[in-house]
Amino acid sequence: MPPWHHLSRLWRNIHRQKSMNSGPATLNLRRCLSTVDLTLLSLGAMMGAGLYVLTGTVAKYTTGPAVSVSFAAAGAVAFMAALCFAEFGARFPHTGSAYVYTYVSAGEFWAFLIGWNIVLEYVVGGASVARAWSGYLDALTGFHIRNGTISTLGRWNVPYFGDFPDFLAAGFVVACTLFVACGARVSATINHLLAAVSLATAGFVVIFGFILAKPEYYGQSYGGFAPFGVSGVLSGTATCFYAYVGFDIIATSSWEANDPRRSVPIATGLSLCIVGSIYILVSAALTLVVPWSDLEPSAALADAFGKRGYHWASIIVSVGSLCAMSTAELSGVFALPRVLLAMAEDGLIFPFLGYVSERTGVPAIAALVSGLLTAMLAFCLSLEALVQFMSIGTLLAYTFVAASVLMLRYQPLQKSSSARDSDRHGTRNPTSTVHCLELRAGEIASIEEPVSYADTHELIALEKIPGNLRPCIAAIAPSWLVRYAGPRLVNAAVAGLVAMSTLLAALCLLLSWQRPEILAPCTVLVGLGFIACLGLIWAHEMQPGVDSFQVPLVPFLPALSILCNVALMLKLGMHTWVRLGVWVLVGVIIYFGYGIRHSHAGDKDHLTSYSPKARYVAFPTLAPQSPPDEAGSS
Repeated sequence: MPPWHHLSRLWRNIHRQKSMNSGPATLNLRRCLSTVDLTLLSLGAMMGAGLYVLTGTVAKYTTGPAVSVSFAAAGAVAFMAALCFAEFGARFPHTGSAYVYTYVSAGEFWAFLIGWNIVLEYVVGGASVARAWSGYLDALTGFHIRNGTISTLGRWNVPYFGDFPDFLAAGFVVACTLFVACGARVSATINHLLAAVSLATAGFVVIFGFILAKPEYYGQSYGGFAPFGVSGVLSGTATCFYAYVGFDIIATSSWEANDPRRSVPIATGLSLCIVGSIYILVSAALTLVVPWSDLEPSAALADAFGKRGYHWASIIVSVGSLCAMSTAELSGVFALPRVLLAMAEDGLIFPFLGYVSERTGVPAIAALVSGLLTAMLAFCLSLEALVQFMSIGTLLAYTFVAASVLMLRYQPLQKSSSARDSDRHGTRNPTSTVHCLELRAGEIASIEEPVSYADTHELIALEKIPGNLRPCIAAIAPSWLVRYAGPRLVNAAVAGLVAMSTLLAALCLLLSWQRPEILAPCTVLVGLGFIACLGLIWAHEMQPGVDSFQVPLVPFLPALSILCNVALMLKLGMHTWVRLGVWVLVGVIIYFGYGIRHSHAGDKDHLTSYSPKARYVAFPTLAPQSPPDEAGSS
């Protein structure tokens, strides 16, 4: 076989897509989570180390009192990404989150990379929360734990490692893993109790903090409101985005929701609005209680009240912070095994990670493996290295989800499994010939026969919408654009959006330091390319509306989300990119060494691929009359 045939086959394999009609039929996960459960689960994931550790660190070293502006900007970027997650979670409820959404729209290889980065996100996030939790508990004991460990085992002097082995953080991760292994209902109940204490503590910090506020701390004598300038606020925004990481746990848990089409978008929007308001108010109160330059980064909130002489308030905040970080740890340990389960179900990673306990409904082996890996990182690495390592993988996943929304909106709706079966066996239903129906995961939906030509004609019109040029554009477009218009052109334009976003952000960051005189023309040139790609996407018709939540202002809002995510990624340090590259290289080796050969999508290509080559006009016909003897015998 010529070598180009092997390359063509490889290209098809890495771009094969998961069918939206294929639900996780073999999973034993239980549908037991309500809207309140999902909201509190997301709140617990976001209100951890970001609130009690990151706030003081960013305020002291990056932004000053303008940390509240950085939290607001990061919240706006997170909200755009959350809308994209909410659409997929409501439209395609499936465990796996961004991994599954990329698999459905972009292809297998890109989905594997996103899933691999989500594993990194949850492992590193869980380790960082455990490190922060042990640091807060150690501070309550007067640092006796740290001093005793260093005096016994000595101090580590290894780059990116902590000063000492953190046995307390590792044990905390193991304990949370055991709680999660008891089942979704048990872990959700524990999460409710801890989240309630965390919310009450945040409310106490805001109210008591503004009572003790001294506005002069924002004055010029203390450096002003933004002592590090606009650059500091932007760098703070990139770091503060870490605080909002965790809302995607709602999409990850959507398969276990009672009513995902309603619960997922409501829980996503509600949790982000609550958390965003808390971050802005708490950070403002913190920098009004004590000067930003006097903050203690490791325990800023508790230390701030202690410096004002309210030690009882410091104890309340410390207890609340431990509860908040416990909920964040539980949420991360809850979500990660479900991502591994989704990848194992598709055959891209080792199948033993897909085992689900029939008694508890929990992916037990995946929970054990991920818990041990998280505990090892918490045992070794420092909190600063973990936080930087986490943000870039998360932003990359959010970028792909926004791009997936664009690609999915301009592709034909997938054909129902019943219609596919009838076509494959030679029987053709007039409705199934012209109508593509999107199903909820794992469910079979029925469609009625058209009762008139008008009904059938409407179905034909609906099918023609996605991928075609808008009529007003087709009338004036050049012939080559009309000839090549379709989902493939949209996908190419989406790839162009990502590329142009990267170039635009890189130019703004690099040229502003090196060659500011050519910044403006280069930015305009690349910006025009970005707008051209966006206009090319807008020129196509989208899918007709579905009966679940959809992102508004498509394609503009997902494109803006892509641009913001890329800009924030480029604000992170070079060492973070190098570590991400090493992690991605390991994932590529696993995919081409195991995943591509064991993928279940390869067995379903002939069933899931649907690219209609013709359009049919179906007229309803009367069924032929059966002979009397046959009718009687039947």
